[in-house]
Amino acid sequence: MRRLFPVTDVTDETAAAEGAAGREWSLAELAAAYAYPEPGPEGPASWLRGNMVSTLDGAAQHEGRSQPISCPADMRVFGVLRALADAVVVGAETVRQEGYRPARARAGFAAAREAAGQGPAPAIAVVSASLDLDFSLPLFSSPLVPTLVLTGAGAEPERVAAAEKAGARVVVAGEGAGVDPARAVHALAELGHTRLLTEGGPRLLGQLIAADVLDELCLTVSPMLTAGEAQRIAGGPSVTLPRRFTLSSMLEEDGFLFTRYRRA
Repeated sequence: MRRLFPVTDVTDETAAAEGAAGREWSLAELAAAYAYPEPGPEGPASWLRGNMVSTLDGAAQHEGRSQPISCPADMRVFGVLRALADAVVVGAETVRQEGYRPARARAGFAAAREAAGQGPAPAIAVVSASLDLDFSLPLFSSPLVPTLVLTGAGAEPERVAAAEKAGARVVVAGEGAGVDPARAVHALAELGHTRLLTEGGPRLLGQLIAADVLDELCLTVSPMLTAGEAQRIAGGPSVTLPRRFTLSSMLEEDGFLFTRYRRA
């Protein structure tokens, strides 16, 4: 992996020493490259970043899954972003399609997470209005930390009871059946989850963008073309004016670009 941006003397020297192919970065180096902003009087109360992958022609999936357009380096970044987060926010449809499992503890991050006051692994927070979820899955039946289910106040009581019986913690984040994105971020922060990561899917990411609660996007640009009618990384309602984000950093490995954009 090579750093392409920001360009500094160190960047140039490293590139010259390592050659065009670069090298595999350590977990500590990746963690430093993707560190969350420091909370406090000057910093944000919470920070929501998205992590998505897209082909050159804008496809977020191939045959319904993101794995075919990913690569080993993308999965390393994926793992590091999870290891840095308090909670991973994901849509119910993505849970079903991608076969989501509980986040696992990683020995390489155990000391850092303990020092930061975090649990052994991030909580998975599933956004679902209908609670049409298979609560027998390991995500609910055997997580390292309890899975959260974000839903609206109008959710069916029977489904809420089923989620709680399975061991999930139900968090109300909306007045009706649906979830209000801003209220969801606030509710997670009240539970102590201020370093947030969303992995989509596209519908959820679109809702977060429309609600203007996304602070950062980590986008992997895959050097592939798929054509077809695959989803973009974000769908749903459009915004009145396009949101402007600023390029914060860019890494490269094997033709894949790992970009990091923050709200301007």
